[in-house]
Amino acid sequence: MLTRAKLTPFDFALYATVVLAWGFAWIGIHFQVGVVAPDVSVMWRFLAAGPIMLAIAALRGDRMRYGLREHGMFALLGCLMFSLNFLLYYHAAESLPSGLLSIVFSLASFFNVWLGALLLGAPIDRRVVAGGVLGVIGMCALFYPQLVGHSFPRGALIAFGLTIAGTLAFCFGNMVSATLTKRKIPVFAATGYAMLYGAASVGLYAAANGHTFTIEWTMPYLVGLAYLALIGSVVAFACYLTLLGRIGADRAAYATVLGPVLALAVSTVVENFQWTAIAALGLVAVIAGNVLVLRPVRK
Repeated sequence: MLTRAKLTPFDFALYATVVLAWGFAWIGIHFQVGVVAPDVSVMWRFLAAGPIMLAIAALRGDRMRYGLREHGMFALLGCLMFSLNFLLYYHAAESLPSGLLSIVFSLASFFNVWLGALLLGAPIDRRVVAGGVLGVIGMCALFYPQLVGHSFPRGALIAFGLTIAGTLAFCFGNMVSATLTKRKIPVFAATGYAMLYGAASVGLYAAANGHTFTIEWTMPYLVGLAYLALIGSVVAFACYLTLLGRIGADRAAYATVLGPVLALAVSTVVENFQWTAIAALGLVAVIAGNVLVLRPVRK
């Protein structure tokens, strides 16, 4: 039987931080779409987060100079995780509610298992797969009323396709980050450079489409941008990528399944989510799947 290392208190702290940070991020993204083009909002987010990451890396005494090969990896990570992933999700947020976005993003727990096995030769833990199944089923049950009663706007199916593609981009970025971790490249430095490369690539995309580099000077937009840049990007990604290197992409990505539970709680207050018996059973399934994934396997 496959034996997985027991998670330490530090691992649980990292995991909880990611869940909290990303759980509130879905509402933040909701306030980013509208006046400002989605690609421009993504650029502002990581143009602010990248230098902060690099400053933290410098204060920690991390190595800051790298060769072309490493910068090529940073650029690939930035284009996948901090450009394409978010660009697709921000565009999808124009047509779909945040709850549905979070459900699709939870599929990262599945994709990471199989991509890790195919690209990195990582072992597949059957309990992780089973926990991911429980989690996604639970998330679908949580949002069952929205899935059944929601009147889909034009282009909703395209938006679903965008979220699937965005999740795959995120997961391929996970594989790149895991490779950097194996090469002993510090998380803060790698992530900071990757964020700047991501901001540059999405900025070029915005310029090519003739979008104006503006900011919406309203409190919801500015607060959302500050939260997404500082908490949803700097704090969350530093913790998530550290966790990924410590416990593996499959178990780390389960935060994308549990995180929407917090998003649901926020939606209850902000978007008046209506609880049902099916939704309650879904919450139980998510928690059960979380326990199954995080519990260590014994010989």
